[in-house]
Amino acid sequence: MTRDARGLRRALLHLVLVVLAALYLSPLVYMVSTSFKTRESAGSTEPAWIPDPVTTGAYRDILGSADSPVITWFANSLVAATGHAALVLVTAAPAAYALARLRFRGRGVIFTAIVATLFVPPVVLLIPNFLIVNELSWVDSLPAVIVPAAAGAFGVFFLRQFFLTLPAELEEAAELDGCDRWRIFVAIALPLARPALVTLFLLSFLTNWNDFLWPLYVLLSPESLTLPAGLGNFQSANSIRYDLLMAGAVIASLPVIALYLIAQRWVIEGISRSGLKG
Repeated sequence: MTRDARGLRRALLHLVLVVLAALYLSPLVYMVSTSFKTRESAGSTEPAWIPDPVTTGAYRDILGSADSPVITWFANSLVAATGHAALVLVTAAPAAYALARLRFRGRGVIFTAIVATLFVPPVVLLIPNFLIVNELSWVDSLPAVIVPAAAGAFGVFFLRQFFLTLPAELEEAAELDGCDRWRIFVAIALPLARPALVTLFLLSFLTNWNDFLWPLYVLLSPESLTLPAGLGNFQSANSIRYDLLMAGAVIASLPVIALYLIAQRWVIEGISRSGLKG
């Protein structure tokens, strides 16, 4: 292939990537644009990418509304998503390490059974989970949002794939130095698994942060709602105020974008080393 042909191929590839990036970013751009529109222009049937006039009225209204405590919803979401993601790591890491590195009878059956639960639709678990949190008197409190999904199969599967890539020589050397299995797990496996742990934390945080149905199911009072559930309630209480909804969506997206920018390097490494890349 000549240099001109390679240059043309590279230019076409860049063009395709730019078009795809524009397609993926267009909803985000329109969301931000609509959040700076007036109520009338945001609800117009004629879409406009550039707000005219530009106003921050939606942000002032949504942050200053006494009936819609967005800041409280934001704090609830932050606590719930952080607590849930941390709990996922606590439950998934030991199980994944045991299934990846220990040899015991029934290991394959247990792992197959865990993976099989990935095919159970989440909506099937709504009523059983609600009965459990109701028995624990957790309804209308954040533990009802944090705990039920903290022992999911995806975390075990994801971390197991990473632990399988660890060289056995490291464990053998640690055993020669007198380390038991727990010390090897804590002092060697976990530090090496930091990219996968960061990735799983971010994915779990994102899942809980965006969850709409379950918080709407178990959180009853307005001040205990998470942000997605609160915004849904806000929509029904004010007809359809697209400017307010888009302003709320922009506020909701900020922590996720910030987390990804901070952890981007570990996320890419974690996904590639866990064998989940496309």
